[in-house]
Formats: sequence, structure tokens, C-alpha cells
Amino acid sequence: MTEAMLSHVMDALDVETFLVCASENEGKDRAIRLMRSLGFQDVDIVFIQYAGPGARVRVRAYIYRPGDNYAWVTSDHMEK
Repeated sequence: MTEAMLSHVMDALDVETFLVCASENEGKDRAIRLMRSLGFQDVDIVFIQYAGPGARVRVRAYIYRPGDNYAWVTSDHMEK
């Protein structure tokens, strides 16, 4: 994912998927590792539900936290 595309994200990027795992903790670990492998470092688990062969998980990668300097506020981003 390019910096130019991420500069248009208001605050965060959520990914929801089903991960094959043996426990809820393993599902959390896999979800965080997945997002970090995509280049995101500021990651939280928003939702997880373990059932059967794995876990339904929603993981959030923060592009901007409250008070950050938002790229989308600058005039050159608003015009595009």
C-alpha cells in the first residue's frame, strides 16, 4: 500500500477475516502478525470470536491517532 493512498485514510484501516487457529490467543497473534507483515505497526484487535476451526477477527491498523498531523487536512489532498 502506498503512502499516497494511506494519506487519504481518515484515521484507521480495518481488516476482518476468519483465521484458522487453535485458540483465541493464537488468532489474536496471527491477526497482529498479518497486519505487521503488511507494514502496519500501530495495530489493535477490535473484535475476535473463536469458534470451531478458528476465529473471526477484526483488526485495526491506525494510520492517524487523535492529535496527529493528518495528511488529508492539507489543501493539496483535499483538491484531489
